[in-house]
Amino acid sequence: MSYVSLSGLSAAQLDLNTTSNNIANANTFGFKESRAEFGDVYSNSLFTNAKTTPGGGVQANKVAQQFHEGSSIYTNNPMDLRISGTGFFAVAKERLIPQQNELTRNGAFHLNKDNYLVTSNDEFLLGYQVNKDTGNVTSYEAQPLNIPAQFGKPKQTANVEVGVNLPADAPLKDPALFDIEDPETYNRSTSSTVYDSMGQSYKMTTYYLKDQTQPNTWQVYYTMTDGEGEKPINIAGGDATAPSGQTGHTIRFNNDGTLASINGGQDVVSEPIGAGANPVNMNGADPTQSISFGLNASTQFAAPFELTKFDEDGATTGFLTKVDVNEEGSILGTYSNGENITLGRVALVRVANEQGLDKKGGTQWDSTTASGDKIWGESNKGSFGTVNSGTLEQSNIDMTQELVDLISAQRNFQANSRALEVHNQTQQTILQIR
Repeated sequence: MSYVSLSGLSAAQLDLNTTSNNIANANTFGFKESRAEFGDVYSNSLFTNAKTTPGGGVQANKVAQQFHEGSSIYTNNPMDLRISGTGFFAVAKERLIPQQNELTRNGAFHLNKDNYLVTSNDEFLLGYQVNKDTGNVTSYEAQPLNIPAQFGKPKQTANVEVGVNLPADAPLKDPALFDIEDPETYNRSTSSTVYDSMGQSYKMTTYYLKDQTQPNTWQVYYTMTDGEGEKPINIAGGDATAPSGQTGHTIRFNNDGTLASINGGQDVVSEPIGAGANPVNMNGADPTQSISFGLNASTQFAAPFELTKFDEDGATTGFLTKVDVNEEGSILGTYSNGENITLGRVALVRVANEQGLDKKGGTQWDSTTASGDKIWGESNKGSFGTVNSGTLEQSNIDMTQELVDLISAQRNFQANSRALEVHNQTQQTILQIR
């Protein structure tokens, strides 16, 4: 009888410890509830009657984890990730040894000093390399995910595409009076940013004036501003000349407001902006840089002046301003130069038998022969679940149920303790019989 009571005490203690551990981790992200599972002990021999043998007590079979999903908590951090459905994140303790990795449902990640996505324990989140242009995975060999703080080499502006509506009822101007310092001598001006070969930016200004000497004709001139001030940019082979001697070009329209010709049918290309009589100070960048202007989207309708299109192909070095993760698990980096780049894709892992996973602590598990090998995949494909950004998975603990279980385990402990006490009193009574 004493052994039966002792086994009951041991089982009740295990149940208490398991329930207490659940309660202690109620606020641990990605934690999975544990459940103590027991079985009875029964032994029989030639010297016992099977019909009257009460049993030998209780034994602990397993402390099994329950992998049902916890509820969500929403955050403002796009690097907080949650898996909806089955699957795990893979994290590695050593950046150079990603093959040695463990699994977790805790998606609270952040960038370390080297811009790798890591856990609160500085373990590296694993993912796949992607083609930065198409966003498609190029290699399914999982590697630590790095988010570059800078992206792209400087690229000098070579082409500018402009679409503009020039009002048909705009007041006529005398080209002989054009002066960039006097707004009364032109109709409108627009400013934009262009880049040299070192990524330095300059303000480029375009001036439009409606020519009073030719019907449906506009003259266009360009300037660029450096540290020394605003300087004229000449169009090579242009067909319009300002009183200052600056060379521009014309835009002519048909009677219905559609484009008739630009620069007399010649391409609109600037002379080298770092050369000439009044060159732009480029601080060592390529002085032979020229800019080609495309204005085929220009119109002259009876509508207000409007810039309908502006594209230029230059860029400066971009600095990371924002990180997002979409439902496919693709990591999207936004940079200060306007580039939006797919930098990688989060790897997801599942196993055939979650109950067979080996607990490692820190809400992490590793595969075993009982769980089966790790199966690698990605979000939104197969049975791997979906990655959600800006949300975390809370523990799947039901506090009400845990408190009920705690009371039940406590009563079991007290009952077995009382049974042991009664057994001890009975033995004492027997020993005192004379």
